[in-house]
Amino acid sequence: MSVPLAERLRPTSLDDFIGQGHLVGPKGVLRAAIESGHLPSLILWGPPGTGKTTLAQIIATQSNRPFYQLSAINAGVKDVREVIDKAKKGDGLFTPKNPILFIDEIHRFSKSQQDALLQAVEKGWITLIGATTENPSFEVISALLSRSQVYILEPFNKQDLESLLHRAVATDSILKNKDISLQETEALLQFSGGDARKLLNTLELVCNHSDMEGGQITNTLVQSLIQKNPIQFDKSGEEHYNVISALIKSIRGSDPNAAVYWLARLIEGGEDVKFIARRLIILASEDIGNANPTALILANNTFQAVTTIGFPESRIILSQCVTYLASSPKSNAAYMAISDAQKRVEETGALPVPLSLRNAPTKLMKSLGYGADYPYAHNYEGNFEAHEFMPDDVAGTKFYDPGNNTRENQIRAFLKSLWGSKYKY
Repeated sequence: MSVPLAERLRPTSLDDFIGQGHLVGPKGVLRAAIESGHLPSLILWGPPGTGKTTLAQIIATQSNRPFYQLSAINAGVKDVREVIDKAKKGDGLFTPKNPILFIDEIHRFSKSQQDALLQAVEKGWITLIGATTENPSFEVISALLSRSQVYILEPFNKQDLESLLHRAVATDSILKNKDISLQETEALLQFSGGDARKLLNTLELVCNHSDMEGGQITNTLVQSLIQKNPIQFDKSGEEHYNVISALIKSIRGSDPNAAVYWLARLIEGGEDVKFIARRLIILASEDIGNANPTALILANNTFQAVTTIGFPESRIILSQCVTYLASSPKSNAAYMAISDAQKRVEETGALPVPLSLRNAPTKLMKSLGYGADYPYAHNYEGNFEAHEFMPDDVAGTKFYDPGNNTRENQIRAFLKSLWGSKYKY
């Protein structure tokens, strides 16, 4: 059985490792820890195909330590304890240095499974290296995180991936015999999505295909052989929240170009159309509000429309809404008003409603003063009569402070004309 290209090219030393210069470059923090011999337990966090397993194996080799590897997919507490027991006993096989236990996809371990590692890490019986594609803040228990150093691996950039391609065709024994010529690399890089393993798998597939003539790899050839690349997007994972966060922040930052890009990422990733539309409704009030009240109307209508229409046509409706919201004046005054009011309610409790504002459906209530002295606004000139509508303990508190934009400056002027200096508009 042929060994896959990605495995044949797996580097065995830090000097051969491509990318992640911030970790393993000449001044990389992880390289320094390895070379010093004082290696802590660590969590390698990064997307698939960024070298987490390779780094773990290199660390074990260069530190001259025994190496155990478990996958959280099929390993359990029993497997973990067996490795820990061997590390404690030694069995005459180990050097004075403790062994490395590498757990791939450690985020799949349950809390109890992760708990089984704590004492061994704390006592130094093993050095733990965990690999995860998910944010360890959410997926790794805090006790284990506090005993480990987290290192973040980035997706390989274009230069790294091209270096990997050229290394493959120049050094791999099988590809060298095929006399491969990389005429174009853009399609290979696009399909890889920054994943080195996927890149090499794609290269190997293309090189083994009968349609390749003269060993020349072109974009047209790659595109004809490889199906459309699915966008990396886990709707239940951290990337889901990262991309929707990027969309919201781009709209808030009034950048319709960035906003529509992140919308495209959500759509291509298969996000639920109603989830996107719901977030746009919230944003229309939270970040635009009275600076442009039409934004909420459009966002709500967008939700109704996409619920009826569905994909793919909904992409057009969402694009209209996203670009409109991003291009609107911004104000968080309404959001801040309710936040401040709720905070004050928490601080002051359930203050009694002023008698003048209470409902008086019975004679007894009227005799007690319920509703007395309430000025019905429409009976006065301009439909307004100054009155205290809040409890005494919070009287005069300004919660709504209109934003500095055309629409809310008009609102500010109107309120100032009514209330004078009471609320200091």
